[in-house]
Amino acid sequence: MKIKKGDTVEVLTGKDKGKRGEVLRALPEDNKVVVEGVAMVKRHMKPNAANQQGGIVEHEAAIDASNVALIDPKDDKPTRVGYAFKEDGTKVRVSKRSGEEL
Repeated sequence: MKIKKGDTVEVLTGKDKGKRGEVLRALPEDNKVVVEGVAMVKRHMKPNAANQQGGIVEHEAAIDASNVALIDPKDDKPTRVGYAFKEDGTKVRVSKRSGEEL
């Protein structure tokens, strides 16, 4: 999966199109990501030992990784992600837009 936890991404499709946020969780087995402040859903929670107060709780839902694009650090625009190998043999993610290492 080309998107990892902590990356800044922009939503490309859906009701939250254009929003940006940090990836809170990456779910590679489902090819989904959870982005901060995007795809907010409401859940009815029952009071329990961990959550003393019940009620309606709002949190982020997972969205498909194909619906987000990583933000290029050089020009602050969405970009695709590729891979390259350094001289010492390590594999790194690079921006297809600028060629800069991510």
